[in-house]
Amino acid sequence: MVKLDILYEDNHLLIINKQAGMLVQGDITGDEPLVETGKAYLKEKYDKPGAVFLGVVHRLDRPVSGIVVLARTSKALARMNHLFLTKEVKKTYWAIVSSNPQATEGKLIHWLQKDSSRNVTKTFKKEVTDSKRAELDYTLLARQKEDFLLEVRPVTGRSHQIRVQLAAMGCPIKGDLKYGYPSPNPDQNIALHARRLSFVHPVKKETIHLEAPLPDKAYWQTFYHFSG
Repeated sequence: MVKLDILYEDNHLLIINKQAGMLVQGDITGDEPLVETGKAYLKEKYDKPGAVFLGVVHRLDRPVSGIVVLARTSKALARMNHLFLTKEVKKTYWAIVSSNPQATEGKLIHWLQKDSSRNVTKTFKKEVTDSKRAELDYTLLARQKEDFLLEVRPVTGRSHQIRVQLAAMGCPIKGDLKYGYPSPNPDQNIALHARRLSFVHPVKKETIHLEAPLPDKAYWQTFYHFSG
């Protein structure tokens, strides 16, 4: 069983710093997803008989690392889903790109159209059939040689949103072949990391601030000193 990097755990939530390359939920590959690893962890730790409940509140793409929230009860799942739906969860991502953005900070607004058969998302400047509005803010944090570290704060939560919107800006994420980066990373993952998450706990009603350490990957190491 994969060892989990647990950022927060109580009777209601299990929040994990997901490794890049790991599925959140199962797919046709049959590879063990994070949610099943989490269930096995809870079953062993608390010596639980029978099936263990663990609900997926939100997802990260397989090649993306960082914070994933899982719910240990159906009540917590419903309440966390509501927080995400009503945009009461503050999400911050870090991304490495190899193109200098035209502005050091800005807002990107596109209309996104998902092609589920190819698992790819297209951007449009205006609304088109079956498209959804996508919005994010970004800030250039640092530069190391040919790589640029961006902080991204999505306002909406669309499929592949950060990946495709940064690509549309001319700044595809390092290693992201699907959205225009010219070469893969050695591990076949991409330099996108769900760095921070803030929300009011759905049961305890206290504010939770979480930060996920950067992955132990060569393409992130150049920015370790910046992350503190």
